[in-house]
Amino acid sequence: MSANRPLAKGAARRAGGAPASVSAGPFDAVVIGGGHNGLVCAAYLAGGGLRVCVLERRGVLGGAAVTEEFHPGFRNSTASYTVSLLNPKVVRDLRLAEHGLTVVPRPFSNFLPLPDGDFLKVGGGLAATQAEVARFSRRDADVLPAYYAMLDRVAGVLRDLLLATPPNVGGGGLADIGALLEAWPMARRFRALDLAGRRDVLDLFTKSAGDLLDRWFESAPIKAAFGFDAVVGNFASPYTPGSAYVLLHHVFGEVNGVPGQWGHAIGGMGAITQAMAAECAARGVVLRTNAPVAGVRVENGRATGALLASGEVVAARRVVANVNPKLLFQRLVAPEHLDADFRARIDGYRCGSGTFRMNVALSELPDFVALPGKAGQPHHGSGIVMAPSLAYMERAYFDAKTRGWSEAPIVEMLIPSVVDDTLAPPGMHVASLFCQHVHPALPEVAPGRTWDDARDEVADLMLDTVARFAPNFRASVLGRRVLTPLDLEREFGLVGGDIFHGALTLDQLFSARPVLGNGNYRTPVPALYLCGSGTHPGGGVTGVPGHNAAREILKDTRRGRF
Repeated sequence: MSANRPLAKGAARRAGGAPASVSAGPFDAVVIGGGHNGLVCAAYLAGGGLRVCVLERRGVLGGAAVTEEFHPGFRNSTASYTVSLLNPKVVRDLRLAEHGLTVVPRPFSNFLPLPDGDFLKVGGGLAATQAEVARFSRRDADVLPAYYAMLDRVAGVLRDLLLATPPNVGGGGLADIGALLEAWPMARRFRALDLAGRRDVLDLFTKSAGDLLDRWFESAPIKAAFGFDAVVGNFASPYTPGSAYVLLHHVFGEVNGVPGQWGHAIGGMGAITQAMAAECAARGVVLRTNAPVAGVRVENGRATGALLASGEVVAARRVVANVNPKLLFQRLVAPEHLDADFRARIDGYRCGSGTFRMNVALSELPDFVALPGKAGQPHHGSGIVMAPSLAYMERAYFDAKTRGWSEAPIVEMLIPSVVDDTLAPPGMHVASLFCQHVHPALPEVAPGRTWDDARDEVADLMLDTVARFAPNFRASVLGRRVLTPLDLEREFGLVGGDIFHGALTLDQLFSARPVLGNGNYRTPVPALYLCGSGTHPGGGVTGVPGHNAAREILKDTRRGRF
């Protein structure tokens, strides 16, 4: 959902008064935003017997998880670009494989070309990774199993909490007592850890990724390969406290039942959301595209529908918002329906990725200095990370923070056409470039500049960065599509270009996501719910917020609330 324009005063009045027209209904629930979490939520609600309508601003369902043609004959995932975090329960319940979803794992996880012509490969089994790491440090290769075991132990505990609704601490009175009772089974999972395990949990929630990795390893390449996960979509240095959790967030996933794996969806990320849409249709969900929402209709203190930009009101007994919390409460809900403290908290809710996203059409595969050859090799199908050290990543952040973008940026490249020949003409390829760091609000640090006028300059810099490692790359580019942070906000409603719908920091996680007292998918406006990545457990193409929100909505429905 990308309804990211300010709510006009007239629209706000109409949202609380007589509409121009009211659609047939009311629906039991209307979902604002046809991204993956909105589709997941809608499917579960319909499966629970509710009559559901999904409203999507763009002409295609899927939100940021879509596959589109960006150059004649070349298709690719437009924004999100790789699969791991998609929850297996969602995959099963929504019959995504039956609707055509196929995910193939990467040959190995990551390929890190280095400036001196060397390289590091991570993945393909523990022994293979240890052999690679041992070329740089025998000590690091020896401690690698213990590091993986530590991550697996903590991720295993937290993975159990993904499908849990956070205790709604902050409600006061009996509500807080109920929240404590709800929290007890969750606390038992942590109590099952030994003392070292509890210390690891504390480290991963509070420390920086850099400090954590410096304690474990001594060689720069392995720290860079692991530390990259801490800056993906996170406008921060790898030495920013709390960035270790972002690293952990990226190891929750699996591919085809194998934990910690990453893969490619055949047909691009849009194959995921098209499969979700197919299940929604099979369950009777009404799916509407080209239906931009201008506001949430609130009557007698409760949400009663969605006001479209056309003036039409889609009436519903419940409204479910699959949008960034700032977008919902600053632009779609009139301020008189929210108390002053809640509005202030939402104003302070931190959003903003240092992400610059590109798709490029290629006449041939990159020929890397470190591993020469234009014929497809396993490293072409991995995540190719161009950032040789944590120090390099830290400089990239501070450059962007002070100047607008880094002259030596971090670039991750994936080439999905190596394993999926549906995306490009024969013999040609598509590549996804996921680039960090750029400033999400460029005019703040570069007065007089906007992302609209800096877009091509920075895109050229990103291509040149890849060409330092693969000299044929620049000449092989036939076409490109570029998405700056501003484009990501305008196109997909990602406020500040934030791919996670809000920073993954301790003050914005679990019961405090997005605001303490409203961490259980319910909002201060009765019958208005959140189901997007701005709720627990946060960002990534997981489907979990949509799954959990639907469970709470159906629970309220059975209890006769709203």
